[in-house]
Amino acid sequence: MPDRVNRMAKRRHIARGLRFTLSAVYTGLFTLLLLGVGLLFRHNLVTKLDDQARDDLDQSMAVVRANLRIEHDPGLADYHPVWHFDTTDPDEAADAARIKSVYLLADEHYKPIPDNYSSTYESLGFDTPAQIQQVLHSKQAVFLKKNDPNGVPYLIRQSYVDSEDHQRRYFVAIGKSFAESDKLVSDFNWLCVGLIPLVILTGFATGWIFAGRALTPVMEIARAAERISGSNLSLRIPSRKTGDELDYLAETFNQMIERLEVTFNQVRQFSTDVSHELRTPITIIRGQMEVALMTAQTAEQYRDAIVDSLQDIERLSQIVRALLSLSQAETGQVVLQKQTLDLVEVLQGLVEEFQIPAEGADVELKFVSMIYRCQGEFDRVQIERMLSNLLSNAVKFTPAGGRVTVTLGRVADEAEILVEDTGQGIPPEHLPHIFDRFYRVRGPEEHASPEKGLGLGLSFVTWIVRAHGGSIDAQSEAGKGTAFRIRLPLSSEAPPEMSIEGSPEAIRQT
Repeated sequence: MPDRVNRMAKRRHIARGLRFTLSAVYTGLFTLLLLGVGLLFRHNLVTKLDDQARDDLDQSMAVVRANLRIEHDPGLADYHPVWHFDTTDPDEAADAARIKSVYLLADEHYKPIPDNYSSTYESLGFDTPAQIQQVLHSKQAVFLKKNDPNGVPYLIRQSYVDSEDHQRRYFVAIGKSFAESDKLVSDFNWLCVGLIPLVILTGFATGWIFAGRALTPVMEIARAAERISGSNLSLRIPSRKTGDELDYLAETFNQMIERLEVTFNQVRQFSTDVSHELRTPITIIRGQMEVALMTAQTAEQYRDAIVDSLQDIERLSQIVRALLSLSQAETGQVVLQKQTLDLVEVLQGLVEEFQIPAEGADVELKFVSMIYRCQGEFDRVQIERMLSNLLSNAVKFTPAGGRVTVTLGRVADEAEILVEDTGQGIPPEHLPHIFDRFYRVRGPEEHASPEKGLGLGLSFVTWIVRAHGGSIDAQSEAGKGTAFRIRLPLSSEAPPEMSIEGSPEAIRQT
């Protein structure tokens, strides 16, 4: 019983499947098309056969009028028909035999003339006087069909002939068997009846095969989707290189998985960063609280423990806020508010703002612009944030007596910002990781003071640069300094800038 239920469920699943539906729909449409074409051909065949029979009877009637004479006999004061066929001529003899096989000649009294009608026509039934009179008065040929006692159909052409003196008019009817034509139409009908089921089965089988092949990529996508999980988001659907809709579907699916992979990696990275960065402050706070509980004896000691804990809690708050801001930026929740800006003015203003902390650290800070103007579409808040992070790091890690230089230039359709310092530099083994989250290059004196930085500044810089469609790279040599090079695309509608390289008096410096 369970096997039977499973088989029935499987059949229902197949009947509801897209493959079966496509095959059935296309087979139904093809069948309707085939029936329509068959009916059209049948109609044309019947029409052609009928037209051909009428043409044959018209030609036979012309032969009748050429060879039949209604002669007047003065001695008998009567008229009698005379056939003038040359029986020695095979063609005329054949025409006479064909015509006289189905014919009728009636006089002016609407009665058949003895010996002037065939037995075949007699079996079809003589025409009534009223019918004969109607034909004689219409002066037009009349076509009609009759069946003999055996059911064989005949096409009859009824008309008239005049006597030689045009005093009398005689009714003439000739016919032709439709048996061969009906047999041809019947054979065509049976041929269609026999072929249509075969064509339907063949069409369904062919549609089933090709629909299965066409849906194979769809099934691959479905199976791939079933295998996708958080641990194997690198899975992709291979392209068939056909450029059709299924290739487009596979490409769209791969793009979706790629976006999901990026999102999952960001979530995973966020979780890892949070657990890594929060572990140390939480451990410190807990240790301080435990030590205070076990050793503190006075209110002052408790107050000191609380103050230290609050400082660590503030650091936790900074980490959480920075992580949330960076996560929102990388997941597209921060939308750039672009406007037309002149980077010369923006950089000059920021450098002026950092002059006080630079002087406090005994660091020389200057701005050099190689162009008068550098206009483009930028988010002012984010650009200032990007440069502030770079300047803050440069001033922080440059020893007293050092120098920090911000240079603005243009390369093709991009603005180039160069932030250089003569600080302690970055060791080669650390340089590939400086844009990673929470990555800090500490000197020997910094091991005991992790509060100097969160290691998120350059991550923000990287996001801002990429959000503007630009690029960033860093070059450094330990003990000699570091240089960050940023390139940002400029608006295509911005006016051409005037290069002033080589004109020292026009170079802006701060």
